[in-house]
Amino acid sequence: MSREPYCSALFKGFLVILCLSLLSWAIPARASSRGTLFPFFPGEKMTFHVKWAFISAGEAVLETRSIEILKGVPAYHFVLTARSHSHIDPFYKVRARIDAYADTAMTHSVLFKESKDGKRKKRVVVDFNWKKNEAQYSNFGSKLDPIPIRPGSFDPLSVFYAFRLHHLKEGIQIKHPVTDGKKCVMGYGKVVGRERIKVAGKIYDTFLIEPNLEHIGGIFKKSKNAKLQIWVTADKRRLPVRVRSKIRIGSIVAELVSVERAQKKAGH
Repeated sequence: MSREPYCSALFKGFLVILCLSLLSWAIPARASSRGTLFPFFPGEKMTFHVKWAFISAGEAVLETRSIEILKGVPAYHFVLTARSHSHIDPFYKVRARIDAYADTAMTHSVLFKESKDGKRKKRVVVDFNWKKNEAQYSNFGSKLDPIPIRPGSFDPLSVFYAFRLHHLKEGIQIKHPVTDGKKCVMGYGKVVGRERIKVAGKIYDTFLIEPNLEHIGGIFKKSKNAKLQIWVTADKRRLPVRVRSKIRIGSIVAELVSVERAQKKAGH
C-alpha cells in the first residue's frame, strides 16, 4: 500500500476516533439549572498529538469558544481542527475543521459544520429543525432531503461535551441518539475498566471506554476485528487523554499533550 492511503486512513481515522465515532459512546445529557457547574466553559483548549505506529503525523485541537446566539438560542460553540505535519503534506495534506453548536442547557444540537481541504474537499452543514424534529444535510450548498431525528439528538462533536456532564463507573452501558444529518442512530458503548496510564509524561487515573462500532463505516467497517478505545479522566472534567484504534493498517493513537483553561466566570 502506498504512503498516501496510509496517511489518508490515519487522518480519516483520527477524525472518526475523536469526533464522528463519539456517537457510539455518548450518554444522555442533563438539562442544566442556573449556576450548574459544567466541566467545560469558553476558553478551554485541548491539543492532541496524532501518530500512526511510530510516525508523528499531525495535531488536532478541541476548543470551547464564546457563547453565540443562533436562531434566538444561546449556544455553546465547539471547534475541532486537525492539521497534518509538513513532512506528511506531500503525501496527504489535511486541513480540517468542525464547528458544532449546542444549546447552553446541553439538551440538543443547534447547528453543525464540517470543512475539509485536501484531496477531497467538504463544506458540510447540518441544520436542525426542532419544531419538526428534523435535520438537513448539505455539502457545497447541495441539500439532501431532511431526515427525522430523535428528541435530544446531538451532532457527532457536541455529543462529546454532553457526555462530560455525567459520572462514569465500571461496567455501565451507555447510549444516546446522534445524527450527522444523513442518519440518526442510537450509539452504544461500555466502560470496561479503570486504569492509571502515562500520557505525555503525566500519570492519569482514567476510565477505559470501548464503543460499539456497528454504525461506524469507512476504515473501521473494512477492518476485521477493528477496535476503538478511549481513556477519559476519572474526575469531574472527564478529559479524553488517549484515543486508540486498531484497524487493518495498524494502530492510530491520539494523545493529549496540553490543556488550556480560561478563568471561569461567576455564575457559570
